[in-house]
Amino acid sequence: MSEDESAALVSHEMAFEAAREAFVAVVDDAVIFPAVIAHGSETSNRFSIKSAATGAFAGLKVGSFWPGNDALGLPRHNSVILLFDQAVGRVEWVIEAGKVNAYRTAAADAVAVDALARPDASVLTIFGAGNQALFECLAIARVRPIRQIHVVARDPAKAEVFVAALQREGLNATGANAQEACQKADIVVTATPSRAPLFDAEWIRAGTHVSSMGSDAAGKQELPPALLDHAAVFCDLPAQAVMLGDLQHFTGDRTAIVALGDVLRGRTPGRTASDQITIFDSSGIALQDLTIARRLIAARG
Repeated sequence: MSEDESAALVSHEMAFEAAREAFVAVVDDAVIFPAVIAHGSETSNRFSIKSAATGAFAGLKVGSFWPGNDALGLPRHNSVILLFDQAVGRVEWVIEAGKVNAYRTAAADAVAVDALARPDASVLTIFGAGNQALFECLAIARVRPIRQIHVVARDPAKAEVFVAALQREGLNATGANAQEACQKADIVVTATPSRAPLFDAEWIRAGTHVSSMGSDAAGKQELPPALLDHAAVFCDLPAQAVMLGDLQHFTGDRTAIVALGDVLRGRTPGRTASDQITIFDSSGIALQDLTIARRLIAARG
């Protein structure tokens, strides 16, 4: 399936349902294999291989990040999903999924927000002004009544362009500094390649939900570790998040980290009080790619 075809078939609704299925599969019958984090001939060019299997399907996703593509007018991120024929072991489907990956990542955030954020959460702060940040905002606006978005970005020019893009989507958005944006937020989302905390823990007010979406490799970091110490902590896959996600910097009781699938299954509480701070750490799991791939194939007919 080509990039053009998968991009034409995908939707936020499809991605949301696929992400939810993936989170549940994590705590049911899925096996997640260790991620391979690698680089190209130039070490600044990165790629990863993530794979998984359930009782019904198995496959992998290859994701790449080539930062120099900007100068070529090409996307920096790309993804290819492979699904195996379970009867004979051959690759049955190869799906180019660059745009699909943006939907899939944002959908994981939306499922977490829907499960963990206060129902009345209406002010969103987004760190990052890249392509992924737009999808995050659009996905969250589907599950919460977002009336204001604060955009925090290192480059003011990029922030201005991003604010305009959000406004074209009918969302009320403004640029803001990190402290002000955090102090006003009901939901904080980080969608950056940062390797250091983006804000101070004390800037997050009681009742806020925080999603770390950019930390998906060793050394990456978006959240201040102090915030993790007095919040309820959730993630896609605990064993992976403590190696690749923001939770690699968590020095507290790791047995307290909850897989989001257990919340969705009703086995573990999510938010337990309106003034509780909740954190979702997304390290990225192949099941999200495999479940959305299956939906793309079904939609193709």
